[in-house]
Amino acid sequence: MTEPDPGRLPMTFDTATAMPRLEAGTPQPLGATWTGRGINFAVCSVHAERVELCLFDATGQVEVVRLELPSRTGDTWHGFLPARFGGPGLLYGYRVHGRYDPAQGHRFNPDKLLIDPCAQALQGDFTWHPALLGAESGHDARPSTEDSAPYVPRSKVIDGAFDWGKGRAPNVPWRDTIVYEAHVKGFTQLHPDVPPQWRGKFLGLAHPAVTGYLKSLGVTTIELMPVQASVSEQFLVERGLSNYWGYNSLAWFAPDPRYSVTDAVLEFKTMVRALHEAGLEVVLDVVFNHTAEGNENGPTLNLRGFDNELYYRLSPQNRAQFVNFSGCGNTINFDHAAVRAMVIDCLRYWATEMRVDGFRFDLAPILGRDASGYSLHAPFFAALRSDPHLAYVKMIAEPWDVGPGGYQLGHFPPGWSEWNDRYRDTVRAFWRGDRPLVGTFAERIAGSSDLFRHDGRKPTASVNYVAAHDGFTLHDTVAYQHKHNEANLECNRDGHSHNLSWNCGAEGEAADPRVLRLRERQTHNLLATMLLSQGVPMLLAGDEFGRTQRGNNNAYCQDNEMNWLDWTLLESNAGLVTFVRQLIDLRKSRLWLRRDTFLKGTRRAASAKDVTWLHPAGREMSDADWDDSNLRCIAVLMNGVAARSTGDGDLLVVFNADDAAVAMPLPAPPQGTDWQVVFDTSVGPDTPSPRLLRCNEILTVAEKSTVLLESRTI
Repeated sequence: MTEPDPGRLPMTFDTATAMPRLEAGTPQPLGATWTGRGINFAVCSVHAERVELCLFDATGQVEVVRLELPSRTGDTWHGFLPARFGGPGLLYGYRVHGRYDPAQGHRFNPDKLLIDPCAQALQGDFTWHPALLGAESGHDARPSTEDSAPYVPRSKVIDGAFDWGKGRAPNVPWRDTIVYEAHVKGFTQLHPDVPPQWRGKFLGLAHPAVTGYLKSLGVTTIELMPVQASVSEQFLVERGLSNYWGYNSLAWFAPDPRYSVTDAVLEFKTMVRALHEAGLEVVLDVVFNHTAEGNENGPTLNLRGFDNELYYRLSPQNRAQFVNFSGCGNTINFDHAAVRAMVIDCLRYWATEMRVDGFRFDLAPILGRDASGYSLHAPFFAALRSDPHLAYVKMIAEPWDVGPGGYQLGHFPPGWSEWNDRYRDTVRAFWRGDRPLVGTFAERIAGSSDLFRHDGRKPTASVNYVAAHDGFTLHDTVAYQHKHNEANLECNRDGHSHNLSWNCGAEGEAADPRVLRLRERQTHNLLATMLLSQGVPMLLAGDEFGRTQRGNNNAYCQDNEMNWLDWTLLESNAGLVTFVRQLIDLRKSRLWLRRDTFLKGTRRAASAKDVTWLHPAGREMSDADWDDSNLRCIAVLMNGVAARSTGDGDLLVVFNADDAAVAMPLPAPPQGTDWQVVFDTSVGPDTPSPRLLRCNEILTVAEKSTVLLESRTI
């Protein structure tokens, strides 16, 4: 008999000897692995009684044969399909047999076709339908017998071969890192230089117009919002909306087909290769805290059907109910070694096979939870440190979840960085004029040592941001006092109300020149603060040219122009883009703006202090000054010599959040130098810099403005 195309499975078999048979195979790796001789299938289930592999024809519509996995090693079920029966491109799924006993945590139902939890690619559409539910509607104790196969994607076998060329990972040190948070679709959907068929896709981010722009901006690391295959919640679909952000994972190992033209895996790798060739790192926002299966009333798609009691954290009081520390209906059970091992395998796959440079973990405390709560010494963190492929990739935590004790900012292991929302809140509040805040503001721009100076951690443990995907954009932070989420169809109840924003005198879009000038100044102040602070700055894509979400601070379900970057703003707000580039260039050229050690404010031998905090009266801050509830202006003098500079001068930054101008006597610059203004946010970027300023001369700092000076040779 002629062997079939490896990418297609024969639809009929004339004799029993031609029927596919599974050999024993191996328990590792999990998933479906093409070896060149055939495909090894392996899945993990502690409580299953039987596991069937379902093979489909090339269209994915016809289930050709079911084959029982013949071997079990520990809790791993496995089998091997010889190459004559299938190869890369083969479509498959699983049906798992076992007890259906929700009261004991078991929800096996072989009438539900399951996606391989370790599938590296998916094919086909997901459609919400009652057949997806494991139980009969309204009767959790009775399993549903309706076949779910027509409504779920097929898992797909891939050949991971790829020509990576001669490019290498940039390996940017943490202290030199400048993160740029972006959404795959939103970034290029409206980009005029990206070919239409590539817009909103992985290939769009690989286009030279995109990589060239990112390189010219000066960022080092693009942090992509979730690209793991995901689906939209049923309630959104029923409202004509979708989960645009992607925080509703379906298959952790598979890049989302929505971002591909034809082949998600190949195109994702092409994107990574192009970004690496441009010297840019790729960090993925990953979602391991929950899945799209929701709570006990949710669909049976993969983990629930493979072993509900193993993969999910269940209520000790009622095993039929799910613990919901994610706020999304379920919580992954990191108590179990098999679950931790699968997530480690997944991270290793993305780091080695897909060659990404790091991960940002959504709701990261869940990774370190057990029955007693959160611990930075949890087994999952130890496993990461011990894995040679993961020990040195970038790890970033979103340091909170919604469970008890869920706010864990500053409590992740050494080597990790964390989204610092206290930085965002303090900087926003300072610039809108809240008080007393100068002490906290100084702590934040100095690297947040109150949060991170322990266990050998560094200022780079703090990822500093003033805007991120979750909340107002930078433009909206200075243009809206209140959230405007009506488009989400939840009566503006969703999204938080603690935005610490200020509309500068008018809500939303404005025409008043005074309001517009103040908003421009506040935007510059926020950006300057972030890029002059110790730690790792993170810029939200489009904030450098004033993107807006029209006041929506929870735009997770808006797959439209509200979220897609408007590239016409690049020209209309060219001055803002120039200012951001100036700040990034300055940061890169000054080692003491990106330190590996915390500022101490102490003198070593004959050396000057590394940092001196100055009162607007020109004197060094006293204890009484730090307690002054009316003080809304502070200056910081950073000494280049103390930071082992290579010849650049000292920097003096004055932050004035007051409603009145400040006249500040200047401190003495190093001998043989005078002060030169680098920028002043109260004047336009094209305004000529003032003359050199000498010691004790008066510097007038306008209200709501930042002035940066550098000592330069006379």
